Amino acid sequence: MPTPLSPGDRAPNFSGPTGDGSVVSLSDHAGERALVLYFYPRDNTPGCTREARAFRDTAEMIRASGAEIIGVSTNSEASHQRFASNLELNFPLLADTNGAIAKAYGVLKANGKTAERATFLIDREGIIRNVWPRVTINGHAEEVASAADQLRRG
Repeated sequence: MPTPLSPGDRAPNFSGPTGDGSVVSLSDHAGERALVLYFYPRDNTPGCTREARAFRDTAEMIRASGAEIIGVSTNSEASHQRFASNLELNFPLLADTNGAIAKAYGVLKANGKTAERATFLIDREGIIRNVWPRVTINGHAEEVASAADQLRRG
């Protein structure tokens, strides 16, 4: 697996479709909000479901810190739509069906078909401030929310 990007690196721009048919890109947030970009392997699997629920449940805390959440996997838009609806997610899931975004962030698995579980906190200027490679789900969303708050406070 390639090495994920590091704190201080410029976040690669990305753009892709979500389950609701909209298109999300890094530039949508430039200058306005920080971004929690989390990669996960597959919709509707036990670990990914737990992680998505944890981000859903901490989303208001993360937004209060001036950040937005975007989940990314190589699943299709239709799969994301079902997954988000079933879990009542309050943030978009981006369909990276060709793995280009995961590859740009250094988290595409060697199989070339799924992403590693990893999270990036990107500031308003597009600089990566925190990286969590090979995430352990328990307590992760809360740790990300705390880091987003620290970023806001400077």
